[in-house]
Amino acid sequence: MLPYVVQPGDTLLRIAKRFEVNIASLLAANPRLSPAAQLAPGLLLFIPSQTVTFYCVQPGDRILKLADQFSLSLPTLLAANPHIDPKQLVTGQLITIPHTEYPSIVDPRAEYGPEDLRRDAAIMEQTYPFLEVRPFGTSVMGKSLLALRIGEGRAKVHVNAAMHANEWITAPLLMRFIEELSDAGAQGGQILQYDVRYLLERVTLWFVPMVNPDGVELVQEGIRPNHPYYSELLRWNKGSRRFSKWKANIRGVDLNDQFPAFWEEEVKRRAVEGPGPRDYPGTAPLCEPEARALAELTKSEQFDIAVALHTQGQEIYWNYRGYEPVEAEQLAARLGRASGYKPIKLTGSDAGYKDWFIYEFRKPGFTVELGYGVNPLPLENFEDLYEELKPLLMATILAAIESGTT
Repeated sequence: MLPYVVQPGDTLLRIAKRFEVNIASLLAANPRLSPAAQLAPGLLLFIPSQTVTFYCVQPGDRILKLADQFSLSLPTLLAANPHIDPKQLVTGQLITIPHTEYPSIVDPRAEYGPEDLRRDAAIMEQTYPFLEVRPFGTSVMGKSLLALRIGEGRAKVHVNAAMHANEWITAPLLMRFIEELSDAGAQGGQILQYDVRYLLERVTLWFVPMVNPDGVELVQEGIRPNHPYYSELLRWNKGSRRFSKWKANIRGVDLNDQFPAFWEEEVKRRAVEGPGPRDYPGTAPLCEPEARALAELTKSEQFDIAVALHTQGQEIYWNYRGYEPVEAEQLAARLGRASGYKPIKLTGSDAGYKDWFIYEFRKPGFTVELGYGVNPLPLENFEDLYEELKPLLMATILAAIESGTT
């Protein structure tokens, strides 16, 4: 057994991933823990037999040197040591050296939060020089909102994810697609038999993998008394410290009810008096910095097609009050054939990102409800969800290119 002191941001899944053990054995080694336990920093845990060793940092060590020394990729070494500063190793610091290497930068075996996104985006930008990571705003809590840009073509496609906090699985799903696309572009490879370099010469892709980082962190890690919104969040959550059903941002505003497309009608329909886990549209359109930053990015770049990823239902919403372009229904059918999802002509909904995009620009906009079940969808479904998402996004890219050449 190896003793381990819980660090800020740790969860059982993250610890299990770091030490290459399964949850069952980790719980067996710590019988007083429950599977839903919120881990307090400083708590002493015991790690069962694992497939990692440790290295004590020596003077002059550098992270790239250590990765090469132990025949590991930089992403694998950084993923196993999320609490170190790779730019400034400290002599005497213990570095975890995993014996197995996960085959991709994006590792969906544990909760995927703002720090995972920040780290993976930085590694991908370093690995693929044609990929640009661009901060375009900050959340209520000051976290950077990141856009990843790939391609140089005239057609512009935008995809965003994790706008609702407990739908955070959409973030690693989108990041997995970005990584696969980037790798195929670098290697001259294909995705679903399409030449990726050919596509990237004809389309510019703007991805925002996590619109709501504060809310995602809340759902995954809960709150502690030193949180700036501790008292308010407990009150808004009816005294419960379980935030698994939380969709809103950290101020209790539903970001997908924030956009200026008949916002007043949505306020009346929701009839939610104040902040809470879901459905509160806020005090005014775009009053929350996350929604405002996404709207500004959209106006600045003038995307041709926009897709907002949510969960769950295996449905595609494609219309908005008759403002959608004539080709929208046909395009939704195409995305449905690619993914197996059902295109739905939606009524009785306003102020969402898709609604505003259609209303403001009269261009095709879609809300895609990934998967089926209860949010947050379990990570065990990740690979199945990705096999549904990948052809849908490829169909979107192809449609944008074809539209731009006609």
